Amino acid sequence: MAGRGSSFYVTTPIYYVNDVPHIGHAYTTIACDVLARFMRLDGRNVRFLTGTDEHGQKVEKSAAAAGEAPRAFVDRVSQRFRELVEKLDISHDDFIRTTEDRHIKASQAIWQALIDGGHIYLGSYAGWYSVRDEAFYAESEIVDGKEPSGAPVEWVEEPSYFFRLSAWQQPLLDFYRANPDFIAPQSRRNEVMSFVEGGLLDLSVSRTSFSWGVPVPNDPDHVMYVWLDALTNYITAVGYPNTDDPLYQTFWPANVHVVGKDILRFHAVYWPAFLMAAGLEPPRRVFAHGWWTVEGQKMSKSLRNVVDPFTLVDSFGLDQVRYFLMREVPFGNDGDFSRKALIGRLNNDLANDFGNLSQRVLSMIARNCGGKVPEPGALTDDDKTMLSSASDLLGRIRPLMETQTFHEALDVIWTVIRAANSYVDRQAPWALKKTDPARMGTVLWVLAETIRRLAFLTQPFVPGGAGRMLDQLAIADDARDFAAFDTALVAGTALPAPSGIFPRFAEEDEAIA
Repeated sequence: MAGRGSSFYVTTPIYYVNDVPHIGHAYTTIACDVLARFMRLDGRNVRFLTGTDEHGQKVEKSAAAAGEAPRAFVDRVSQRFRELVEKLDISHDDFIRTTEDRHIKASQAIWQALIDGGHIYLGSYAGWYSVRDEAFYAESEIVDGKEPSGAPVEWVEEPSYFFRLSAWQQPLLDFYRANPDFIAPQSRRNEVMSFVEGGLLDLSVSRTSFSWGVPVPNDPDHVMYVWLDALTNYITAVGYPNTDDPLYQTFWPANVHVVGKDILRFHAVYWPAFLMAAGLEPPRRVFAHGWWTVEGQKMSKSLRNVVDPFTLVDSFGLDQVRYFLMREVPFGNDGDFSRKALIGRLNNDLANDFGNLSQRVLSMIARNCGGKVPEPGALTDDDKTMLSSASDLLGRIRPLMETQTFHEALDVIWTVIRAANSYVDRQAPWALKKTDPARMGTVLWVLAETIRRLAFLTQPFVPGGAGRMLDQLAIADDARDFAAFDTALVAGTALPAPSGIFPRFAEEDEAIA
């Protein structure tokens, strides 16, 4: 496992600007942010990229429908994604737009590398194309005029450059077998392996029927296929085509691309083939997460059930939304969003379990210990078990974060939170105040120390609340990374007055839409 100081490059997909952000965009972005925050706290040298995908026929059509020029349209919609990143308090290092000069330069450079290697040739394309997916489909994949996920397709005939994808079938299969963790979760790996084993056709990588795209070098009648352009963003952002750039040398290949399952084929088949053909290393891992339904139904404008992440955060709170999305569903599976489930998580897990633990322990310290960290005495077996369960947490959740198993990491943390609540009830420090005040001090120190460790490890998931918890434990801002995880609270340290961290949500307060 990589140690402190090693590099870690994580990316969201770049979001397609044909429409405004929804909960799916928030989900992916928050997951990457949780991962980036954890790795930074664990001493890794992190690069975290997000951004917007702004070319293609779908954007050109959406702009026309909005009565705007493509550039004005993408400027407006891309800004809304920037605002989402700010709303979610995302800790990204770079926000890339595919209309930037640096990206156009990088896209044309990888095209030229593919041309120079003999991997692209000029021909003509006749086949089925989905504007929604910006993807080509074989005849065998079309059912009732639609591609596998239900989007309509249209017959396209035009001159086109082709990438010799068929030549990469065996190299890709060899790569997958040599790198069994490249595609996650396992079910998605099986899908990709099956797709590639079924045979690959050469891929059309240019279009002439519209103009909103990256111009093909030396052939201005063609623009680059949007996915060749879009995927290149991951190396644009680390300095490509200058592979001697310090960013490229440090961070490529990426540790993980996090994507929705609908775009896995592009990232797990096309992207490694493009890179290997251009003489570049593929990323180390592609993780494909599932889709969210809403109250059991697919999100749809016609059903008016698309969940606006801005409204969601305003209604329930940012930490609360982050926690729910990371805890409710195993990352990689499909999930269902419901108001009832969200409120249940907020009130039961955050307010009742974690918030109440912190509030009652720190309030007892304020009232009974002069507002200072108490002095621990001799530890009982119960004390040692409680402290051990908390001190073991970092080692237990590291491998879970490395594999993007966010819900299991939270399950492990919450096991200790609930154990701490049970410890409070067993030890009853409020009764010890009269019968054995020294023992009360020991119990409250054990609890405060447990809360400190829990707050450290929940920082990636609920940074606001965890940060306020550490404030109330008088932990300095520069002593909150995992290098300080084993630095125990010092008896006699003055603590600020405690206040609630995770309030309960009253069901009648707000609606989400």
